[in-house]
Amino acid sequence: MSTVSTPRSRTTAGTALWAALVILLGLLALAPTPAHAAPGASSPPAAAATGLHIDNGRLLEGNGNDFVMRGVNHAHTWYPGETQSLADIKALGANTVRVVLSDGHRWSRNSPEDVAAVIASCKANRLICVLEVHDTTGYGEDAAAGTLDHAADYWISLKDVLAGQEDYVIVNIGNEPWGNTDPAGWTAPTTAAIQKLRAAGLQHTIMIDAPNWGQDWQQVMRTNAQTVYDADPTGNLLFSIHMYSVFDTAAEITDYLNAFVDAGLPIVIGEFGGPADAYGDPDEDTMMATAEQLDLGYLAWSWSGNTDPILDLAIDFDPARLSSWGERIFHGVNGIAATAEEATVFGGTTPDTQAPTAPGTPTASGVSPTSVTLTWPAATDNTAVTGYEVVRVSGTTETAVASATGTSVTVSALSPGTAYTFAVYAKDAAGNRSARSATVTVTTERDTGTPGAGCAVGYRVVGEWPGGFQGEITVRNTGTAAVSGWTLGFAFPAGQTITNMWGGTPAQSGSSVTVAAASYTASIPVNGVVTVGFTGTKLTTNPAPTAFTLNGKGCTTGSS
Repeated sequence: MSTVSTPRSRTTAGTALWAALVILLGLLALAPTPAHAAPGASSPPAAAATGLHIDNGRLLEGNGNDFVMRGVNHAHTWYPGETQSLADIKALGANTVRVVLSDGHRWSRNSPEDVAAVIASCKANRLICVLEVHDTTGYGEDAAAGTLDHAADYWISLKDVLAGQEDYVIVNIGNEPWGNTDPAGWTAPTTAAIQKLRAAGLQHTIMIDAPNWGQDWQQVMRTNAQTVYDADPTGNLLFSIHMYSVFDTAAEITDYLNAFVDAGLPIVIGEFGGPADAYGDPDEDTMMATAEQLDLGYLAWSWSGNTDPILDLAIDFDPARLSSWGERIFHGVNGIAATAEEATVFGGTTPDTQAPTAPGTPTASGVSPTSVTLTWPAATDNTAVTGYEVVRVSGTTETAVASATGTSVTVSALSPGTAYTFAVYAKDAAGNRSARSATVTVTTERDTGTPGAGCAVGYRVVGEWPGGFQGEITVRNTGTAAVSGWTLGFAFPAGQTITNMWGGTPAQSGSSVTVAAASYTASIPVNGVVTVGFTGTKLTTNPAPTAFTLNGKGCTTGSS
């Protein structure tokens, strides 16, 4: 799948400077601790709160309830047809979504009617809506980027759409509005944009992103935070740090977030990644744990549609096909399902702590060599059941394999002729999880292969880094009939594991790996080729698998 991509931590110009500073000075320790306001420092006189607002360094709802964001980013401007995404994000437990918009400078401008529909969808799905202009990304380093002043004019043009939505909407003026070129230049236009919006009468909480592609590794936002905050006459300003490979140690993360908390300044992790890339391995575990400890919000990047799918939380926008990154964010320790609390504006001031009833016992149908459809009687809840999580049960171990908003789901990437035991949990909008359903055990069919099928598989390592690598597998149909639907099997010889995949859905048990075709790679015409890419972890060596099967039949092997 292709999409417009924007740099996250993956900068080009300025990377050499960054590396040099890392070596010489230590990342995020570029100078003595910047001068911050002391806790309880005086703030601008705040206007009467009309909705989400800042008080004493905290984001509060209009009724004074403390609100902690737990959500994800969604690339709406590039995928305007994916209108189901907000409901799917909510069903997985999120309380906030950050929505990508365009002011027309770089991409197609989102109209007032479209923005109004986004806000209505957020409200219908009981999500707080952070709206951001993406065209500003990397200004000063990326020649295509727009200015914060242009973005401010866009928000002012939406004043009628935004009016009255202060309880539900936060305005993120511009995404990552400065690159690595002269990041000190970020402060003045940021202050000017804030004051321009306030002068136009916008009372919403405003979110501002840091320079250095959002990661502030030169500490410009951190140093100037109090000055910028004081420039907002309403005091309703929220700082946003983006954490990718710059933040790869616990000390860097805790130091940065605690600096704002200690200064009484509000901050949220507006974007973050976890999968390793060529620039490093972000420490998402510490990001999430520290956010939970300090009661700070976080918004993971991103739901789906990245050109580099390593950061897709859901594969092909399908909530039933969460990537390993998506499973970490929604179901992992300090993840969304465990920590998100719905905004009280959607349901009163009393938190919902009552879990749904357990779903009924699932039944299996449509059993094939690589998939099975599970259906179960619905759970009930005092408010509403918003989704279900299907787990594979093996002794005392559970592994999440699928999620659904309804009472049926197809579990794929299974191995032929194998017994599996499944169970189901229900969840409500407040993130409460039910007791587990009774289990069902089903054995997948044996796969006799496609008549006339033959195959040749190529395997190569695209790139390596300490502890990880990126691989590519090509599958060629050398038989006499087209292949429609396939499962590839192989074994890693040296303890490698797959962490993320595009072009197929992996399942791994020990060294054995099976890969089920994605919808867009399922058909292979005679002499046709499909490609599967993945990232993985490795030990000291990284030898290639020596044998592959396609639908249970052996393939010839070679380099791709």
